[in-house]
Amino acid sequence: MSLQIGPYPLPNNLVLAPMAGITDSVFRRLCYQNGAGYAVGEMLSAQTHLWDSKKSSTRFANLEDPEPRSVQLLGIDPQELAQAARLQVEQGAQIIDLNLGCPAKKVCNIAAGSALLGYPERVEQIFKAVTEAVDVPVTVKIRTGTDPLNRNAVQIAQLAEQQGLAAITIHGRTRADKFLGQAEYDSIKRVKQAVSLPIIANGDICDVEQAQFVLEYTLADGIMIGRGALGNPWIFKQIEAYLSNKQAVSPPDASQRYQVIRTHLDGLYQLYGELQGLRIARKHIGWYAQHIEQGDTLRRRFNSLQSADEQTLWLQQFFET
Repeated sequence: MSLQIGPYPLPNNLVLAPMAGITDSVFRRLCYQNGAGYAVGEMLSAQTHLWDSKKSSTRFANLEDPEPRSVQLLGIDPQELAQAARLQVEQGAQIIDLNLGCPAKKVCNIAAGSALLGYPERVEQIFKAVTEAVDVPVTVKIRTGTDPLNRNAVQIAQLAEQQGLAAITIHGRTRADKFLGQAEYDSIKRVKQAVSLPIIANGDICDVEQAQFVLEYTLADGIMIGRGALGNPWIFKQIEAYLSNKQAVSPPDASQRYQVIRTHLDGLYQLYGELQGLRIARKHIGWYAQHIEQGDTLRRRFNSLQSADEQTLWLQQFFET
């Protein structure tokens, strides 16, 4: 159950995935409180001239996050990524994570994210530039390759090890797969057998049984949970208990759900302001509603409300009744 990244021993081997527009400091804090051992921040462009926006400013290292604080950088230019890494470390980042896993079209169109897997020489240059630029651990998240005919995760992982990276997370799909079909874990297992770095497995881990299967099958040192945590931050506590002693943890009752959701909404309003906060809150309520009896009733009414006060009042009324 232990996992260590560089000099940082983590309380367990359960990691919250970075998801743009979702895993902000508010959601990360909730997942930490509910059993996550580590969380990677949302991806931040390495183009520093874009950092003046409100959106980018929420993705810097948050000094209130539990240590180690991680920032994920997205880019294609080795020196640009190196400079961005230096600046984020100066602002409090303790781990720099590199995004070679995002399959989004707007990212891959500029040969960033998982598209970089098709350019191993550029990847090696990026690894070298960033590790030389900062004195904190550098990690990377990758996919298994660009498409099913070109799976090169082992090659990329070996480059990471040669250039001194501290850990690798692998999503069990190729760039071309996006999020379709089922995650394949054979490539993750091959990477684990090929390098000595800590390996974190990612993809389709949505319950305790799957978490145990992935760890045992791939021999990975940890697992990263993304979509399985949406509307369900309690999944980390449930998996931790199951892996530790096969003890089942009951789902939270209505009162516990209300307190967590209310805390989440209050944090969103504070972080983004009321107008943007209430819009983002609608997205999260849609995910919470999937795990709540009569959740459709909660979601439909909630999405029609136009103020934070109306949202919080309806949430309270829904759970009271």
